[in-house]
Amino acid sequence: MPVADDLPVAYPGARAPDRQRWVESSGVRLAVHEWGDEDARPVLLVHGALDFARTFDVFAPLIADAGFRVVSYDHRGHGDSEHSDLYSWLADARDMLAVADSVTRQPCIAIGHSKGGSLLVHAIQALPHRFTHFVAIDGLPFRSPHADSAVRERKSMTAPIITQWLDTRREGAQRERRPGTLDEIAQRRARMNPRLSHEWLRYIASHGARRDADGWRWKLDPVIGVFGFGPMRARAMTDRLPGFPIPMLALFGSEKEPMGWDATAEDLMPYFAASTEVTVMQDVGHFVHIERPHDTADRILRFLCR
Repeated sequence: MPVADDLPVAYPGARAPDRQRWVESSGVRLAVHEWGDEDARPVLLVHGALDFARTFDVFAPLIADAGFRVVSYDHRGHGDSEHSDLYSWLADARDMLAVADSVTRQPCIAIGHSKGGSLLVHAIQALPHRFTHFVAIDGLPFRSPHADSAVRERKSMTAPIITQWLDTRREGAQRERRPGTLDEIAQRRARMNPRLSHEWLRYIASHGARRDADGWRWKLDPVIGVFGFGPMRARAMTDRLPGFPIPMLALFGSEKEPMGWDATAEDLMPYFAASTEVTVMQDVGHFVHIERPHDTADRILRFLCR
């Protein structure tokens, strides 16, 4: 009789992608996942740090079933995409555009959660002709650089920060994620996502982890971290938000949690253009689209229809 870890894991409302393929970006193979009709209007859906595309398995089908082709992908070093010798904000931005190019060269809709939203802010400001509408799900930047570059560099390029990052890179080849049962690695994720159910965390673990001889371990490259010099450090330009070049819907959660985001609606209200639509969803954390997928999808579809 198979043990629980060998049985397929299901979750109410979750639907596997309709198609899976690969895109190469600067020599790194990226896993691309799609929901919806291949000829429908495309939506680029970008996940956050330490996540992967299959965390959209409930949310993405709701957008696809409204008549869109939803395209998401695993960032380099995340999910099923290849690990890399380089992780940086610019590498992530190039990867995102490589995936967009594989779908269409026409302007498309973009939705980003967390780090994915912040990546899209930078890409859209640089290439506004590539996008028509933007939805940020709890992922707008709010770390505005000091006007004095010397002050800015002292804050972000200190010796301890650089040393920590270099040590992490040097030790990367020896690092390995700790194995465990599917339930155990779901429980580890719960430390960062305490608002999400064990049933859901077990489901995403079954896709975001691999089964080795000694147990399950997350596929995420062990060298990747959220903080530090180099990787995932954006130059957050809040002062550019008043002139943001395309229609924007900014969705915010109301509850703080460990794997969260710094910026609140209150922080950013002084920077938004008058045309920006802002919604704060009450009693919901950073993972708005997971806690309340139907409400989130309905709000986004109303924005896109206008």
